[in-house]
Amino acid sequence: MGKIFKQLARHWAVCLVVFALLFVQAYCDLSLPDYTSRIVDTGIQQGGIESPLPQTLRSSTRDALSLLMSEEDADALQNAYGYYLQDDGVLKLRTDLTAEERASLEEIVTTPDIVLYMAASQAANGTGMPAQGMAPLSEYPAASSEAAESAASSENTEDTAAPTAADLDTVCAQFAAMAQMPGFSREMIQQQLASAMAQIDETTLSSMASQATLLVSLEYEAQGVAHDVQMQYLFRVGGQMLGLTLLMVVVAILVGLIASRVSAAIGRDLRRQTFSSVIHFSNAEIENFSTASLITRTTNDIQQVQFVCVMLLRMVAYAPILGIGGVLHVLNSSTGLSWIIVLDVAVLLLLILFLMSVAMPKFKIMQKLVDRLNLVSREILTGIMPVRAFSREKFEEERFDKANKDLMSTQLFTNHAMVAMMPFMTLIMNGTSLLIVWFGGKAMDNGTMQVGEMIAFITYTMQIVMSFLMLAMVAVMLPRAGVAAERIDEVIRTRATINDPDEAAAKPAQEHENWQGEVEFHDVSFRFPGADSDALEHISFTAKPGETTAIIGSTGCGKSTLLNLIPRFYDVTGGSVTVDGIDVRNMPQAQLHDLLGYVPQKGVLFSGTIDSNLKFGGEHITDADVKKAAAIAQATEFIDAKPQGYQSPIAQGGSNVSGGQKQRLSIARAIAKDPKIYLFDDSFSALDFKTDVALRRALKAQTDNATVIIVAQRISTVLHANQILVLDEGRLVGKGTHAQLMASCPEYQEIARSQLSQKELDLKSLNTEKEGE
Repeated sequence: MGKIFKQLARHWAVCLVVFALLFVQAYCDLSLPDYTSRIVDTGIQQGGIESPLPQTLRSSTRDALSLLMSEEDADALQNAYGYYLQDDGVLKLRTDLTAEERASLEEIVTTPDIVLYMAASQAANGTGMPAQGMAPLSEYPAASSEAAESAASSENTEDTAAPTAADLDTVCAQFAAMAQMPGFSREMIQQQLASAMAQIDETTLSSMASQATLLVSLEYEAQGVAHDVQMQYLFRVGGQMLGLTLLMVVVAILVGLIASRVSAAIGRDLRRQTFSSVIHFSNAEIENFSTASLITRTTNDIQQVQFVCVMLLRMVAYAPILGIGGVLHVLNSSTGLSWIIVLDVAVLLLLILFLMSVAMPKFKIMQKLVDRLNLVSREILTGIMPVRAFSREKFEEERFDKANKDLMSTQLFTNHAMVAMMPFMTLIMNGTSLLIVWFGGKAMDNGTMQVGEMIAFITYTMQIVMSFLMLAMVAVMLPRAGVAAERIDEVIRTRATINDPDEAAAKPAQEHENWQGEVEFHDVSFRFPGADSDALEHISFTAKPGETTAIIGSTGCGKSTLLNLIPRFYDVTGGSVTVDGIDVRNMPQAQLHDLLGYVPQKGVLFSGTIDSNLKFGGEHITDADVKKAAAIAQATEFIDAKPQGYQSPIAQGGSNVSGGQKQRLSIARAIAKDPKIYLFDDSFSALDFKTDVALRRALKAQTDNATVIIVAQRISTVLHANQILVLDEGRLVGKGTHAQLMASCPEYQEIARSQLSQKELDLKSLNTEKEGE
């Protein structure tokens, strides 16, 4: 996992932007339940009235409220409404009030609002206040707490009528008349109210508090603006909800866009780094990883990391913000249901830990099984012709089927673990909703919770569960991505055993024309990594410019291995290989390879055209060089026969040309480069004798000033070489011309007799002697 976060750390600035956007998205997401609660509780149940302090107030209602306050509070109320008298006689609340002044006024009017509303309710049910005496008023709150609680929960019952604006007007008129009575005292009313309120328990007082807004609703109804106030509130809060939703959508789109670009950049960089490492690997590193595994790591593994990086930025970073925010909202609420969230979180954690402990080991196996499937597929597809020739289709199908089923069974196990998570999560979500509705209903019955609060609580709980679900889904993917990241990092961290020398050790570079191309082996020995014995032992020879050096020997004697030491496909384990007296290990590889024209044992062509393949040696190769090289390689005839000539397409691997044509194009590619040293690794094996002779004759004229080293199996190919090296089990057992070796080297004689008749041997020996004279 550390490797994945290391990749994300390289894009830290963009990740910080993503985190900031996620906080904005979470804020919007966590605010929406509060707005829903406000719309239900305030906008619908309370008619859009948020405060016991009305925005507009008739003078008659203000006077009635003032009688239920102290003189100081009455003056404050008078001052709050006294300067904005409207044409219709309605007073308007001042807009320049500070937050502290507004909160103080709300506290002042709450109790008078409650008393005035209960008086209006009493009047609506025919038990209105008498014109004289304060006894009913003093007895009402204490004696009618049950009725007050009922009024708070339901405005209409079979026995109780809800008060109307007319009832409020009646009560206000009664209060105005009472204030004119002889012996009226504001202090007496305050004492009666204080005594009455002291007898009411907290639960009843809490339920009675909602009646303060009910009085405001009656006041707005009397003014004829109740519907307008409610709709203004709903439009305002609904508009804010819509704005937050649109902002959340925009932020989510931006997060998705940025996360996708970051993950794509990470995938691009990983592919670049992996390929850059692989392209500089020597044969030893390639064989250590295997081609199939390197392909899997460069494609499938990087795709896994790239996908998980998107999930990390979009889900893993967002889920904790959403979950913690939801928990804080729930814990700060006064619903008393926080224990449900604690239980919910504990069950979710246990579920995720259990699933991870079951599924994680399988993910570590899965990537190896993908490697195995790719290996089997690659072997079968590249060797399809031998498979058919030996009628091994059934065997290969069974081998592929086994690798396929092994991968399938592991994938099924991990998929079952992921699929099992969803029903358990659904069960937890539904169980949580059931608990909230059950205990929330009881809280609503007791008057300690409203409908909107319960809706918001359920929404927050679902957000918490969903955040855990997102974490669980990503947690299932993380182990496999972690394994993939380790495999990618293993390739990137692997250093090639063959490297350019340090600047201090490197020989000064010189122009291509200044090189002679003389190759010399000084007591060279070589052993493959992990082998018990040397593949080459104490090889010494010199290949001079203008001469042809041929290497011949039995199969597996080390001919190709010896040739591969010159371009440093492998490094010698003993002795040294020099070019113009400079050890190849002290030369930059690019400079060394610039001197070489290499033709591998198996012709390799690249997808493109004949022209692009022949110009593979560098941009300096012209069309004239291409045609000249093709003519020397005896490829002009079949190229000109194609409708598109040199622009004829070449399929991947050269599958649309024959073996001989592929070999000739490979030779032409090396000739077109005009190198100082030609390396032919058994490159004439697919040519017929006539083409072989014509090609070597044309090649000799081209390579008069170049060093030519040929690995061959056929005597006819090496017969006229200036120097023939005979290898036997990695040792140099003969060196000389054909005539010299026929006289002194039993191993060479054995090879010659196995390929040529005695008459041919006598004739070729005679021709060789004449050419030598």
